[in-house]
Amino acid sequence: MPGVDEPRGGAAAAPVWGVATLLLAAGDALQSRFGALAVRGELSGFTRAASGHCYFSLKDADGAPALLRGAMFRRAASLLDFAPADGQRVELRGRLAVYEPRGDLQFIAEAMQRVGAGSLYEQFLRLKARLEAEGLFDPARRKPLPRVPRRIGVVTSPQAAAWRDVLTTLARRAPQVEVVLVASPVQGADAPPALVQALVQAQARRDIDLLLLVRGGGSLEDLWAFNDERVVRAVAACRLPVVCGVGHETDLSLCDLAADLRAPTPTAAAELATPARDELLAALAALAERAGRALQRRLQGEAQRLDQAALRLGRPGARWRRSSRRWRGWRSGRARRRRGGSTPRRGRCPSAHSGCSARWRCGCRPSASGCSRPSGGCTRWTRARCSRAATPGSRTAPAPR
Repeated sequence: MPGVDEPRGGAAAAPVWGVATLLLAAGDALQSRFGALAVRGELSGFTRAASGHCYFSLKDADGAPALLRGAMFRRAASLLDFAPADGQRVELRGRLAVYEPRGDLQFIAEAMQRVGAGSLYEQFLRLKARLEAEGLFDPARRKPLPRVPRRIGVVTSPQAAAWRDVLTTLARRAPQVEVVLVASPVQGADAPPALVQALVQAQARRDIDLLLLVRGGGSLEDLWAFNDERVVRAVAACRLPVVCGVGHETDLSLCDLAADLRAPTPTAAAELATPARDELLAALAALAERAGRALQRRLQGEAQRLDQAALRLGRPGARWRRSSRRWRGWRSGRARRRRGGSTPRRGRCPSAHSGCSARWRCGCRPSASGCSRPSGGCTRWTRARCSRAATPGSRTAPAPR
């Protein structure tokens, strides 16, 4: 037989098999021994690849520690009349085979039908109904997320791929945000109490604005820590806003329902928790432009008010001269009233001496006999007297008082 070495010793010596030959022989033996068969169990880790093939694990429906890997190719998967999910009890029809590249025993399913919910999934549904009746999943109790968080706490395992995804996303999207790791196991029997303690530690810090509760994808058993009642109640009672990103988009945990915001993946949780840096810069630029326009409008309005005030005020020199004339007129009228007569306003002195610069105050053209044309309220001619008599032959006389 090809791939089998003949025994070198006696006739009782066992032949030596090659690995590929042995796996092929085991597959043929399984095919001839079992042929077409049906098996019933609980789905776990169900995934559908981009090629259309489905891969899953089948657990024992009675809870025994047994697991069988399975596959359903695209042609058979296209005939399904329901959407398979983790925790469902199904009945498969197909054949046993050996996957030679890994040497795994697997079940090649040709048909699948649902026969009921699995024990773990039934436990999930019962707990979900009870907590929902208590109001833990009420949307009204959810807290709003801070618009621009400065420091984010991440509750996850430091060895998890979700932690690296969150760091990469925040460094690209919001490098100004500080990230604090609150380490905790996310799978296994020790995970629920550790997650509760991590949430308590995060709330004790006053510098954290937001919490991310994240974990990568897996089967219902792998994600069961996030369906634990203690963890769900701790998430609901957390004083900080919590964004839960557990598993893939098709995975749903009770922590997703109790959190303030559910994200389909850990990467999406980081994106939903922080605004993009470019968006913040664009918003700041828009606010600066708006403030500049408002300041320009204010300056223009004040400039118009200043122009209007300047027009009302006029030229300061002219205003001062008008005020001065009013003041001189008021003083001259007061002096006239004291003398008991009217005082002419302007005019030249008709004195015989030359060079006298005195004027008639009534503004009329003077003559030797007095005012030649009464005007400006002048009712009689009156000569303006010089302050002192001019001497004969002098060219000028002193100005009138």
